Amino acid sequence: MQSNGAKLAIAGAAVVVVVVLFIILKGGDDHGSSSTTTPATSGGSGIATITVKNGQPVGGIQDLTFTEGGDIQFKVDSDVSDEVHFHGYDVGEDVKAGGSVSFDVPATITGVFEVELESRAEQIAEITVNPS
Repeated sequence: MQSNGAKLAIAGAAVVVVVVLFIILKGGDDHGSSSTTTPATSGGSGIATITVKNGQPVGGIQDLTFTEGGDIQFKVDSDVSDEVHFHGYDVGEDVKAGGSVSFDVPATITGVFEVELESRAEQIAEITVNPS
């Protein structure tokens, strides 16, 4: 029979294992930012806006989800000049400091895609396109 101390040690070790697995499975964050999820649908009332301050996405890398067959619509407001590049769909728009750019792309390719400030190699969004 195990003592209470041994049971507590096992329980503590189990908690550590769960936390480590969560961190590993979630993936590291190279920029110290957190991710937020913003559901986005075609025909919705609002277009997701990614705000960039000091070359970083406010609130962390934005997770945007769309459905194949709809439209991928989002806007980037930036305080720095750069190219906003939507990888996978290979679409880019130059944004001026203090300006904004909008994207409206047919969701024809399913998968997970990165949006970044190209010259800074700074990821600002992750776009998921789910099958219809």
